[in-house]
Amino acid sequence: MLPRLLLDTHVLIRWLSETRKLSRSQLRALESAARRGEPVALSAISLLEIAVLASGDKPGLKVSLDEFFQNLNSNPAFRILPLTYEVALDVASLSVLRDPADRAIAATARVHRLRLVTSDRRIIESKLVPVVE
Repeated sequence: MLPRLLLDTHVLIRWLSETRKLSRSQLRALESAARRGEPVALSAISLLEIAVLASGDKPGLKVSLDEFFQNLNSNPAFRILPLTYEVALDVASLSVLRDPADRAIAATARVHRLRLVTSDRRIIESKLVPVVE
């Protein structure tokens, strides 16, 4: 089964550790995908964002980075989508978004025709990609 949703990095972290920080529509969309046995997608750039977050002054993970990645890698509910030539080409057209990771995540959603689950106002207001906010 193919994913229909792409998770922004902060949504992944919230879903795995602080579900109360998800909006109702985000939680509904994620629970619905789980009930259908449908995986959710992640951009490979999210792995880099998580690694940077884990190495910062206030790590946002409740487990070690290694354990977080092992759990993510072994969980069939998640599909990591690579940064491809197509995604990179689309990134170049998304200059309205300043953050390179946001651009890569939005481009990944666009290339794979996925709805992006995000709370990022810049992405939502850009209307570059369909979102679950």
